[in-house]
Amino acid sequence: MTKLKVNNRLVDTDAAPDTPLLWVLRDHLEMTGTKFGCGMALCGACTVHLDGAAVRSCVLPLSAVAGRAITTIEGLSSDRSHAVQKAWLEIDVPQCGYCQSGQIMSAAALLDRNPNPSDAEIDAAMSGNLCRCGTYPRIRKAIHRAAELQRAGGPQGADVRRGAGGGTVEAVRK
Repeated sequence: MTKLKVNNRLVDTDAAPDTPLLWVLRDHLEMTGTKFGCGMALCGACTVHLDGAAVRSCVLPLSAVAGRAITTIEGLSSDRSHAVQKAWLEIDVPQCGYCQSGQIMSAAALLDRNPNPSDAEIDAAMSGNLCRCGTYPRIRKAIHRAAELQRAGGPQGADVRRGAGGGTVEAVRK
């Protein structure tokens, strides 16, 4: 048995030590928000946080993550209240949506280490995340918006809700 800390919860798994973390999350723990894309750490669909850093779970063996903090898209927030998730919805980033959990996890890790990134810093941090739909301009815009939300109200950002007519209504969390 291997003990893992996933989304601040201790879990046990009997998966083989060389099993990629992606398959432990999806098949053993039934956390399907993390996606399989390429299996070679090239597309970013499988991105999760390991001790706060964005990593590709498709090539990371279970033996390398025992005892370390793993955060998946399900653990970023239980109600889409993370600033990046709010910005993604506000900017209407996804088209097909397949790559979005990896995009969001990479963006959240970027903003954790750099709360006010430039376009060049965003492009560099997100360069390993592929989007077949080409929503890169909206992704960059949403990351800037998430940075604004975080500055307004911490990691969870401001409370952003859709208003009538598609606009947004903001209220800073108390």
